[in-house]
Amino acid sequence: MAGRSVMYAVVCLLVVFFALPLLWLVLTPFSPTPSYKASLSGFTLANFEDLLANPQTWPSIRNSLVLSVGSSVLVIVLAALAAYALSRVRIPGRDQLLYALLLLSSIVTGTAAMVPIFLMLFQLGLIDRQFGVVLVLSGGLLPAAVFMLKDFVDSIPRSYEESARVFGASPSQILRHVVLPVIRPGMATVGVWALVQVWGNFLVPYVLLSDPSKQPAAVVMYTFYDAGGQPNFALISTFALVYSVPVVVLYLFVNRRYGFAFQGGIKG
Repeated sequence: MAGRSVMYAVVCLLVVFFALPLLWLVLTPFSPTPSYKASLSGFTLANFEDLLANPQTWPSIRNSLVLSVGSSVLVIVLAALAAYALSRVRIPGRDQLLYALLLLSSIVTGTAAMVPIFLMLFQLGLIDRQFGVVLVLSGGLLPAAVFMLKDFVDSIPRSYEESARVFGASPSQILRHVVLPVIRPGMATVGVWALVQVWGNFLVPYVLLSDPSKQPAAVVMYTFYDAGGQPNFALISTFALVYSVPVVVLYLFVNRRYGFAFQGGIKG
């Protein structure tokens, strides 16, 4: 009994620890006096009016959508092709190569790699271009996406492809009509995962985009501080709530349609 009580106490503490930031996020935008504390002393919509009046709000959200959707689509397409090739083509050291790419992906978009990435994009003329940011973010996410999608492709029986080949289907037709429909839940999972990773990314667009009109919301939120470093809680809390809504809605939609599972399978 004592051990179970301790376990319940630890679980309750963890729930409180993770729930307080969410409670602050939900309550503070509607508070007349936003602060560090998660309290609702009154109710007002003035914070939302101030946010809508800010000229940076909607352009920054649009920029976030461009970067997130562009990176997500690029990651899904390239990861699906690479996962199919790695699953079906036997090459020496295939699994070791995949694990090496997964390991290296953790530093491609990290702080230590920003200097060579910046120099490379400067030489390519992609500094201060959203396309360059999409390429950098997609490159960092691609190895992990391939690793996840390969599990789905491995679950597809080869007899499906052999049957289609007997009826004269070309490799592109097999990929489009046999493989992709089966791994669609995995592609949805990878797509949402990639979009969330890019949606909240601050460092890469902050370094590579100098034009304020091209910067995403994660960077623009950094400007809601005065010259003395004091945060504008009204704008920050309200913008954070509005900024999180699209990701939550997308997650609920994809989860309801496909469900999230990191393993493949064939449903009869």
